[in-house]
Amino acid sequence: MGKYNLIRNELSGKRLDGILISDIVNIRYLTGFTGSTAMLFVGLKRVIFFTDFRYKYECEDFLEYEELVIVKTEFLRDVKKILISAGVRKLGFEYGAQYRVFEKLRKSFRLRALKGLVENIRMHKDEAEIVNIKLAARRAEDAFDRTRKWIRAGITERKIALTLETNLKKAGCKRIPFDIIVASGKNSALPHACVTDKKIQRGDFVIIDWGGEANGYVSDITRTFLINNGNISEKKKIYNTVLAANRRAIDSIRNDIPCREIDRAAREYIIDKGYGNYFGHATGHGVGLDVHERPSVSSASKDKMSDGLVFTIEPGIYISGIGGVRIEDMIMLERGRKKCLTTLPKSLEIL
Repeated sequence: MGKYNLIRNELSGKRLDGILISDIVNIRYLTGFTGSTAMLFVGLKRVIFFTDFRYKYECEDFLEYEELVIVKTEFLRDVKKILISAGVRKLGFEYGAQYRVFEKLRKSFRLRALKGLVENIRMHKDEAEIVNIKLAARRAEDAFDRTRKWIRAGITERKIALTLETNLKKAGCKRIPFDIIVASGKNSALPHACVTDKKIQRGDFVIIDWGGEANGYVSDITRTFLINNGNISEKKKIYNTVLAANRRAIDSIRNDIPCREIDRAAREYIIDKGYGNYFGHATGHGVGLDVHERPSVSSASKDKMSDGLVFTIEPGIYISGIGGVRIEDMIMLERGRKKCLTTLPKSLEIL
């Protein structure tokens, strides 16, 4: 119940009777629940888990909670009744909750929106979480190794993506954490391109962005390849600029520094090389149960490096008419030391 005690410490300083958690990822983090319908009340003295009859036996077996309520009629109405009977008057709710949650509760409780309470706790991974994230990264790399032979001129983006997805499932991933990106040629200049039926051509950059999964935890990796056509000097320069920025950002990582300094290490190098206008996204982000979570590694980030963080480093350059390059690694910070969880080669591969 250590995670609940962290929440209770936050609640006691806010003069609230408890918080009603509706974000299904936060609920999984706190309880282990893997279903689709649930709410969790964490109070100063009680923890009440709400779900419906479909998950009754799952909940009875292994979830971490103190009291279980199987909702039989209208979900929010029954939750409200139970909380009123429990003496709850001042109730926190998640800042990102759906409006219907607020609308249903506002007449019965003194409500207060709480931003990032559970997410702040999720940011620091424990040993079990790190084991799962490492496994998710290993599954992603194993799947890619079995897919790599398909990266060649004449193959469609969709063929590579479907093959990689199949290999991720074969590697043990129960789900694909996000839509795989395979972007070639002009499409590679779009940071979040959608897979198309475009055939890879000579001279194309090919960006592949994918992730694995293990027990709900995910990984996020990107590699970029270049298909040879004999006239690739400028593209090699772009690639090597991104690679150097990636390495500079990783080299800058240490305990207690602001995350924005890591972003600066990558961004200033790219600016110095004349490509500053072509790097428009953050240098990285946290990874865990969600593929994008805290910390933010951006120029506007207020987060600091500390033990237990797992995050990406992914600078990129995207130029219309030429294409794009992104190189993304996953990093963890443990006992003040950084460790790269991704092992795939990063030096330019010309296929």
